[in-house]
This record gives sequence, C-alpha cells and structure tokens, in this order.
Amino acid sequence: MTRRSDRIQFDLKTLRLFEATAELGAITKAAERLALAPAAASRRISEIETQFGVALFERRPHGMTLTDAGRALLAHARSIIHSAERMHQDAAAFRQGARGVVKIAACTSAVLQFLAEDVQRCHAVHPGIDIDLQEANSHGVMQALTRGTVDIGIYEASLGRLDLPTRPYREDRLVVLTTADHPLAAQSQVRAGELLACDVIGLTVGSAISIALSRLASQMDRTLHMRIRVGSFDSMTAMVAAGVGVGVMPLGVARVLATDRHFRILPIEGEWPMRQMLLCHLPADELSSSTLTVLDLLTQPVSQKAKPA
Repeated sequence: MTRRSDRIQFDLKTLRLFEATAELGAITKAAERLALAPAAASRRISEIETQFGVALFERRPHGMTLTDAGRALLAHARSIIHSAERMHQDAAAFRQGARGVVKIAACTSAVLQFLAEDVQRCHAVHPGIDIDLQEANSHGVMQALTRGTVDIGIYEASLGRLDLPTRPYREDRLVVLTTADHPLAAQSQVRAGELLACDVIGLTVGSAISIALSRLASQMDRTLHMRIRVGSFDSMTAMVAAGVGVGVMPLGVARVLATDRHFRILPIEGEWPMRQMLLCHLPADELSSSTLTVLDLLTQPVSQKAKPA
C-alpha cells in the first residue's frame, strides 16, 4: 500500500461508490449504479485506499469483500452521506419556507398504533417541520440507526439495545386473531401451548413478533408451525380470513384491521405478550434543531403531549 497523503481528500460520489461496492460486492456493479466508467470507479477506490493507507476491500475472483478496516470506515462513510443528504433536504425545506426535515424509521406496530397520531400532532404544533417516515420491521429499524441513515428509530425492545441514546416510547400487547369458527374462538384467552399447537401466519424474517414466537417455542421445547410468512399485518389479516391459520399481532393493530364480525380477537395468557417500544436516536450533537424538537414531542408522556395553540 502506497504511503498515505497527509491531506485526506474525497468527494461524496467516491463515498457513495465505496458504499455501493460494499453492498453489491463488485466494483463494476457499483460503477453501473452510479453511472461511472469501471476504470474510473476502480481508480477512485484505489485513491481513497491510498489516502487512508489501508485496504478497504479484499479482491477475490468472484467479487470484493470488506476488510476489517473497510467495515469500520463504511460506518463513517454512511454517516457522512446521511449528513450531506440531511443538509440538502434542510436547505430545500428552508427554500420552501419550512424549517427542516426529520428522518424517522419505525416498526409497523408503532406506526399503526402510535406514530400516526404523534406525526399529526407534530404537524399541528410545528407546521414548519416535515417528517420523512420509513416503515420497516424492528430489525430493519436497528440497521438504519446503525448505518446512520435516519435520525430517530422506534423498535421493539426485546431485540436488544444499540450503543446510542435510548428511552422508552410506548407499550403494547400481542393478541391472537382467528376466525369466528376457529376452535380457539370460544375461549376467553389463549395459553401459549394452545397457540403453538396452531398453524401460525408469520411475518417476515427480522420481525420482532416472529422472533418472539420462535423464542417462545424454544423455551417450551415445542415446534412453531409457521405455514406462511407475509410482509404486513394487512396480509396476515387476509390469510386469517381465508382460514390459512391464526395471526399474532398487537391489540391496537387488530382493532384497526379486524373489525368484521367474522374475526375474533383473543388475549394471550401470561406476561410474554407485553412489549416495550424503544425510541432510539443519534447523539444529540449530530441532530438538527428540528430533530431535537420532534424528539422532545415524541418523548413526552401521552397525557402531556403538547396541543396546538
């Protein structure tokens, strides 16, 4: 490796190329994504490696993989890209008479049950702030926070905590959704063993509910019969209606989606269905004033949330 320069110089396109190469595993594919000639893209990667004095990638016959140094520096690159994008968005917002844009990633359970009301309240109290909301499962929210591509994330606490400022957001409780003619429908509540004896409609891999059900089955030394995985609670509700199996979803979601008398919403016995939503954010010194304002609103107790003047 050539001796590094004392002056580190690179542009955003080079950082985006670095990120794309890491994601796609090939510099030719990354060059195509960014409309660069492969030779020019290869030269950019070589130049940034020379400037830092470390190899970012291992060159292999069938692609490129990050080195340990590359993985560490990729996190910084993504943070810089995010900051530049936020700078651009904030400037555009000011040109349009607004005060800023706040990026939030939230799990679907939080969006459907709580966040819609909070966003409406934020717009009423702070009309100059726009919200860029990304909906994902809890694992996806944690990834977005780790990569620094969002300012605030809301996810289910059982997946663990990140090395970022975190505080409680809201609580919810899981229930079982069945059709009215299902064998469980006449019961006042469902025991864990009875749930695991059913065909369960699961959510996609990385979903906090799917992970919770897998943990429950493991703890009880039982098999989880997950006949199908779907990408949304709407799809889960449709599958339940068709008799494919039972669904497990938050009570607030079930009350919104399963309003037909064809459905039964059944409590689950025990404490494991209780869940805590966490609100996590980037360090305060990396947040814009608009983000700090939204963060303050989101962390107020529900009964004390500000009302428009």
